Amino acid sequence: MMNKTILLISGDPSCAESFPTEDGSFVRSFSDAERAISFAEREQIDLAVLDSELPGGGLSVLQRLRVKFAFPIIMLSSADSEAERIAPLMLGADDIVTKPFSPLELSAHIQVQLRRGMRYDSVRSVNSEVSPDAELSEIVIDGLCINNLTHKCCLDGEEIKLTPLEFSILWYLCARRGRVVPGEELFEAVWGEKYLDSAGTVMPHIARLRGKLHEPPRRPKYVKTVWGVGYTVDI
Repeated sequence: MMNKTILLISGDPSCAESFPTEDGSFVRSFSDAERAISFAEREQIDLAVLDSELPGGGLSVLQRLRVKFAFPIIMLSSADSEAERIAPLMLGADDIVTKPFSPLELSAHIQVQLRRGMRYDSVRSVNSEVSPDAELSEIVIDGLCINNLTHKCCLDGEEIKLTPLEFSILWYLCARRGRVVPGEELFEAVWGEKYLDSAGTVMPHIARLRGKLHEPPRRPKYVKTVWGVGYTVDI
């Protein structure tokens, strides 16, 4: 894996001290969110690690980053409750690492997200791992158009900005239109990891995806939940 540029945003010195550097990645550390966002606007960032306990609120910084950028974001959190752990996922974080953490643990999470990002940079990789038909490049469903070559999604002619993870979820479900995809299958196909208990991971991303598609929570048009089974696009 080529060296990557990683953005660390944290006012906690212990986070920087525990940050893994053995893989040769270029890490730029900021304690000020404004300077970090300004840097990201000028440079090519491959991944961001964001501390939830930033002055002014880490979640608000997460929202600002997600509006501007599609690179993976790992949230560092000391939250104890399930609601607090899910909140960053609902706002666009791709992963959460609970503090305190070891450099080895954080490194593992970083490598998973970077590998996942590399899949979206390669059309061949995405076609082979996400689409059931390697020649399928575009799907149009009642005003929703999703293109696997350009990685663009449009709804009624308006482009919807999706993160790579959100795009992969939507493509996987649309490519299997009319079939209920079990949560286990969706998790293993999109996250590329062995399924254990994905409910706390998949559901927030589904909810965020529905929000971007302007779906009413109780009566979604495109991405529907079949309770106890999984998710489906059956319009």
